[in-house]
Amino acid sequence: MTTIEAINRAAEPPDTTLFAQIAEQLAERGYAVCPAALPEPVTDSLVAALAATSEQFVPAAIGRGSSAERNRFVRRDKIAWLDERQPHAAAWRQWCEALRLYLNQRLFLGLFSFESHLAHYAPGDFYKRHRDAFRGESNRLLSVVAYLNRGWQPDQGGELVIYRDDNSVPLLAVTPSFASVVLFLSEEFPHEVLPAQRDRYSVAGWFRLNNTINGQLDPPR
Repeated sequence: MTTIEAINRAAEPPDTTLFAQIAEQLAERGYAVCPAALPEPVTDSLVAALAATSEQFVPAAIGRGSSAERNRFVRRDKIAWLDERQPHAAAWRQWCEALRLYLNQRLFLGLFSFESHLAHYAPGDFYKRHRDAFRGESNRLLSVVAYLNRGWQPDQGGELVIYRDDNSVPLLAVTPSFASVVLFLSEEFPHEVLPAQRDRYSVAGWFRLNNTINGQLDPPR
């Protein structure tokens, strides 16, 4: 599929059936797991974005802004931030915007903006247990992860493991199968990525609140 075809398909109104399932799961337990559920135009868009940015991946850091640092004892993945102007990611951006509006209307979350990046875990790479946001320190409210791994087998590892709290046993483990989508409240659920036996690709994003105060912008990242 060409980029133009992917963009045209992205312009079609999204099916809100999946959005309703996500909203129901989030309201009930604070996280949602939807296997093989991401619409085909969106996966096509992300696969194209992955190919277009293959030379732009850099080692991921911990923290934000000037305080960000790399720590290979904590995480070893590489990432490439998705630019809003990048045509290959148009369907992903439009789908996430439609989801943002739906969740705000259904759950009154006040989601304001969105940021995301592609992630590549080479065999053996990991990201140890962490939270995407801490109360009072970030405005990330809702995390979303979608997987781009065709033919992934359960014995190949690479699971996303979600915990109820910092001291708990695992709440669930999600196999990174193609087109599967996971969402969870960023402050509430510690999680980690286990090492895999093959290259593992995903897109991770965060819906954010608006913390701009007195004209001082609170930009993403």
